[in-house]
Amino acid sequence: MIFKERTESLELKLLRSLDVRADLIETDMQRFHNLAKGYEGEVMFDLLTETLKCDNFLLNDLFLDLNGNKFQIDTLMITQDLLYLFEVKNFEGDFYYENGIFHSLASKKEIKNPLLQLERCQSLLRQLFQSLGVRVTIEGFVIFINPRFHLYQSPLNKPIIYPNQLPDFMKKLNRKSSTLTGRHKGLAEQLVSMHRIESPYEKYTRYTIDKVKKGFICGVCGSFHISFCGRHLQCEVCGHLEGLDVAVLRMVEEIRLLYPNEKITTNLVYEWCEVIDSKKTIRRVLKQNMNCTGKTKGLIFE
Repeated sequence: MIFKERTESLELKLLRSLDVRADLIETDMQRFHNLAKGYEGEVMFDLLTETLKCDNFLLNDLFLDLNGNKFQIDTLMITQDLLYLFEVKNFEGDFYYENGIFHSLASKKEIKNPLLQLERCQSLLRQLFQSLGVRVTIEGFVIFINPRFHLYQSPLNKPIIYPNQLPDFMKKLNRKSSTLTGRHKGLAEQLVSMHRIESPYEKYTRYTIDKVKKGFICGVCGSFHISFCGRHLQCEVCGHLEGLDVAVLRMVEEIRLLYPNEKITTNLVYEWCEVIDSKKTIRRVLKQNMNCTGKTKGLIFE
């Protein structure tokens, strides 16, 4: 049973929007790629865990803080006697393991060791439970989810599940006898209440509102080639048709995502949208769909 849904992180949403409207520097582009790839792998794993019939609570994408030590849990599964901690990796290609270190076979470069990530997460989670006075047994696994992943010289006796092992591993989990009680539910609720959302905005201050590309973006294909026709906007690339009001409000949400401290005004939305040549039209959409404060020429919408 899904107790906490997985959603795209705020940082991933932010970078996805910036990638369309700005030229990301190399490190930010790599961060975007890694977050998107990681999220894709986690969703792939969700498709497997959601089919489990044994009694369980699934907590996806928990971000916790223990005395300043921040750690993220990809998937935590609560069962009757065990908590399963899953570190999901969507690595693609050939890798090799040597002297306790993971390397990319193509580049020969060392990559972050997922076993050490799992160990750190498991240790902090145990300490968290100790601070709460909760006694639980935690069993952790690194899940390599991508079928195009291969690890040469794979280590023995390590908590690793490879793509070809996943079907049998899920069957094994499903055979576990488990009956959950109010105690388990209380633990799940407590963990969800401790989940934190970390602000990513300090990392991306270089992309100021005056430097990003303005204009409507097609909600389907991401194109800037949009035509304004009557009460609709149409993409000249894929043909997607979208109601004017819906499109304007979607742009407002994007402004809020990228620049949460900006005040939403008619002028700001008008300059952001570009295609619509009437501020009166923008003001009408905002007034009909949002609350406003201030005087006529200085209305702020919330």
